[in-house]
Amino acid sequence: MLRFRQLKHRYQMSFLIVFLIICLSLVSCSETSKENKTFKVGILNGMTYIVDIVAGFKAEMTTLGYIEGKNIVYDIHYTNFEPDKEKQILKKFITDKVDLILTCPTEASMSAKAVTKGTNIPILFSFAFTEDTGLVESVSKPGGKITGVRYPGPDIAIKRLEIMLELVPHAKKFWVPYQRGYPSVNSQILALKKTEALLGIMIEDFPADNAAELEAHFAKRSKWENIGIDAILFIAEPLAVTADAFVVMDKFAIKHKIPIGGAMIIVDDYGSIFGVSANIVKTGEQAAIIADKILKGTPAGTIPVISSENYLEINYNAAKQFGIEINEGLLSQADKIYRK
Repeated sequence: MLRFRQLKHRYQMSFLIVFLIICLSLVSCSETSKENKTFKVGILNGMTYIVDIVAGFKAEMTTLGYIEGKNIVYDIHYTNFEPDKEKQILKKFITDKVDLILTCPTEASMSAKAVTKGTNIPILFSFAFTEDTGLVESVSKPGGKITGVRYPGPDIAIKRLEIMLELVPHAKKFWVPYQRGYPSVNSQILALKKTEALLGIMIEDFPADNAAELEAHFAKRSKWENIGIDAILFIAEPLAVTADAFVVMDKFAIKHKIPIGGAMIIVDDYGSIFGVSANIVKTGEQAAIIADKILKGTPAGTIPVISSENYLEINYNAAKQFGIEINEGLLSQADKIYRK
């Protein structure tokens, strides 16, 4: 009986050892498979103004060990506020079975969420609003298969107003143009209008589709006895940073000596006075850190959304053109100063 028990014990131990060896082999194979995997990442950048997000993203991915052509492949597409084209690109990503889709800004990200519904492809947005867009359930728990780097739009809109008031303390009437129907606008306008009574100012928001519409408006306004604008303030949306639209606005601003700023844009000899935005390259780097987590297996919807870092630019030359002296305190805060 004792010998039988000894043989039984040896048999059980042998079985356990063999079982453990098989399990370890499977784990090893699985890890080797992951190490040898080449990830496919589809990138849709929907605004030419922020193309450097892609550069920041790829550079940080390289730092994290993702070597292009070795263990990661990028399929990069650039558009400029072209919804139909963006949908076709996103459908291509689905057909190609990419492992991750990176999108920016807001509208391209919203389209990605809609087009990929019913698939398992995770979405990583960047430079996108979370307010009033339905992108996430909350910033702490995005839900679904989406997360990303949010653009803190309402906060930046207020910061832009504060800087404009510092530059032009007498200003009372602010003209705020924007692309008609753009999803990120409402939260910013609401934030600005909440300051009217407190600061004793007036926000006049103006939706437009293109440069021609702006030009027609200015032609009429120039005939008014009182132009009714003390400063032109840009919020985060595509119209103000579209070259032809900006030039129309800057020409009007120069003619009537109306300070213009909020977003930094320079087109030939035309330029805004200042810009407060997210740090574009840094935003791409922040997105890469999240991408690494997703590609390593963390569900996108469980990764909290993070916010972009602010970036202040000052165009000293444009300020002089409008007769504005920028104090040393504000200059010291600037991340970049444009001088001749």
